Amino acid sequence: MAITTKDLQHLLALIAGDIAAHRDHLCELDGAIGDGDHGLAMDAGCEAAAKAVAALDPVQAAPTAAFNAAAKAFLNAVGASSGPLYATAFMRAGAAVKGRPELSDDDFVRAFSAMAQGIQERGKAEPGEKTMVDAWRPAADAALHAWADGAALRQSLDMAERAARQGCEATKDMTAAKGRASRLGERVIGHVDPGAASAAIIIASIAKFVRHHDG
Repeated sequence: MAITTKDLQHLLALIAGDIAAHRDHLCELDGAIGDGDHGLAMDAGCEAAAKAVAALDPVQAAPTAAFNAAAKAFLNAVGASSGPLYATAFMRAGAAVKGRPELSDDDFVRAFSAMAQGIQERGKAEPGEKTMVDAWRPAADAALHAWADGAALRQSLDMAERAARQGCEATKDMTAAKGRASRLGERVIGHVDPGAASAAIIIASIAKFVRHHDG
């Protein structure tokens, strides 16, 4: 079943709603090892992205235009590190499906994978460094492997969601190699990385969207 720009409008609204619902919790996580505003930043970025995409004419605008609008709005709303990372993610997703009037399941998997790749390259981070990459990379790998093995889009994104949750949980046992948390050394052990936590929420939203769309 094709995924249209109208569907992407629903997806961005879903992500914004789920992040808003977890905003205070994300701030609490960030307060333990950062400056306590991650939830506010993600809420602002996702809400701005959802509004920008909602403003597009879903008949006239191709999916690439939706991803690019989300990228620009997120970056304008969030100056902190998550702004450029998610802007890059959305730009890469748009580039991965350039020229497509609507997205096939295969296109959607490629866009999802491109988001993870964009975040990893822009952040210059590897798994194990206690960042959002610890959720995004395993999620993209799980989706790609499941898809290559013949799983449906729904199952592929369910696998991605599970991998993201496990990756997020694993950040508890890590020291941080990047950002403000890296200055705290061993003191960050025992705390989930807030960027990985928000990534897991977004990936869960994407999986939920696919379940509803396929249902």
